[in-house]
Amino acid sequence: MTSLRDLGLSEYEARAYRALLRTGATTAKELSRASDVPMGRVYDVLNSLEQYHLIRSQAASRPKKYVAVEPDTALDRLLESKRQELAEKAEQYENVVAELTDELDAAEPVHDQFWTAAVGADETIDLLVERLAAADDSLVMVAGTPSPQFDLDAVGDLVVDELEAALDRGVEVSMLMSPGLVDSLPESVGQSYMDRLSSAENFHVRTAENVTGVFNLIDDVEVCIEVPNPLNPGQAFAMIDLKDPEFAANLRETFDPRWEEAAPLPL
Repeated sequence: MTSLRDLGLSEYEARAYRALLRTGATTAKELSRASDVPMGRVYDVLNSLEQYHLIRSQAASRPKKYVAVEPDTALDRLLESKRQELAEKAEQYENVVAELTDELDAAEPVHDQFWTAAVGADETIDLLVERLAAADDSLVMVAGTPSPQFDLDAVGDLVVDELEAALDRGVEVSMLMSPGLVDSLPESVGQSYMDRLSSAENFHVRTAENVTGVFNLIDDVEVCIEVPNPLNPGQAFAMIDLKDPEFAANLRETFDPRWEEAAPLPL
């Protein structure tokens, strides 16, 4: 059950305001009896309600009297107060994130070997999107066959969002696909790629025959490799993320000649 406390009032403040709606203009002493707010607290409660602009006082009367602002106006004022409070909190958190980002990014990256794996379509996509977001300098995406990763009707916006963000921060993105994969992409997906990515000078797409497998090379130190389902090679089973500069360098040496021989895809 909702109450005025959900909008920031204390129990005593909520009682006092509701009581004033019932009694009309009244004194602090009378309000204490009507609301069950202790007399020792009622003046603090009334001062707080005045700061919220939920009541008005008649200082000329002796003793001083108080009256409640109409409910619609009072609720609008409480809502606006909450909005301002949330906006200030959001700004504080954004500043904290900005400071922590600078602090944590200042640490030198460690290129020790490390690997992890994600199993299942949702987990695979989550890992892929996370690693795309981690790219700082270069991103190579290779796809020879359709896979859940490139089922862009379902997850295309997530991938395109991360590619667009990577391009905006200056990452060089090179995408190599087989002609068959290009032909299999839904028209809506291809249009999304073209509209949002093609104008970036650091976005390059090429096609080549005999491109097999699906992998992503990130900053020449990390590789995301899609593992096909052994019972159904047309489906992805898992994705392995391997941080190994030596393995990544070998993969780059294999990729570069294929890239040079590949045909640019008109954007």
